Amino acid sequence: MGTTEVSHVRRLVGELVRVHRGRAGFTQKSAAQKLLISESLMGAVERAERIPSNDLLVAADELFEANGALKDCSDMLDEEKYPPKFVGWAKSERTARIINGYETMVVPGLLQTEAYAYALHRVRMPAYTEAEVVGRVEARLERQSVLTRTPPPHIGYVIEESVLERCLGGQEVLKEQLQHMLDCIERYQHLTVQVMPTAQPSHAGLWGSFQLLSTEGGRGLVYVESRGGDRYISQPDQVIDTFDLFGILRGQAHNPWTSAEIIEKKMRQL
Repeated sequence: MGTTEVSHVRRLVGELVRVHRGRAGFTQKSAAQKLLISESLMGAVERAERIPSNDLLVAADELFEANGALKDCSDMLDEEKYPPKFVGWAKSERTARIINGYETMVVPGLLQTEAYAYALHRVRMPAYTEAEVVGRVEARLERQSVLTRTPPPHIGYVIEESVLERCLGGQEVLKEQLQHMLDCIERYQHLTVQVMPTAQPSHAGLWGSFQLLSTEGGRGLVYVESRGGDRYISQPDQVIDTFDLFGILRGQAHNPWTSAEIIEKKMRQL
């Protein structure tokens, strides 16, 4: 396994968890049992080998009666979990009213299974170390809590049909991924997934993937990933143009019901 230098922030948070656990009279084993995690994970967090999730920090803060000292570490750890340009997006996503995205290459991160996310991060060039892969995947899966948030955001995706055919990680991984998407579509009434047919000769999204969100206060944001460097866009005119573009894409894609049938058909062919 590759090694990654442990930051001062991670060491500080790990030490805070250890100190508050001890003051509250818990061993690593008894704390892990109460927090419903493994004893090895508890130890790894305290040794700064693993980055604790926001939910774990909140639960530990309450269990150890830390009066917010652990819960307030979440913002500091965001910079450990995400690339610098993505930190602001990840924070805005947690309370967003609307989350939209157009994907040309892979399943949207909020809908990825663990196996699919691992397969994706392990084929990155240049390669991540295994420790980096684990950290990136855990951070991505943690973001998915927004799906079950109360009140939930309105989430809408347009996905290229070819994404449903790319056997990232192998056929079984893709099959599980497509079934997971169908389960999410059925479970979450606030989620819409539409498939852009490969047979469509041209459409409004040929310039590439992008993500959109609208904050609690109604502010619009755009995030664009590219090989040449990711872009975080907040200028109102560019944001409005991209929201309009997404509306055109939705009109050009299959409707949600036909899209679900296509996803199911692709899954059954695997």
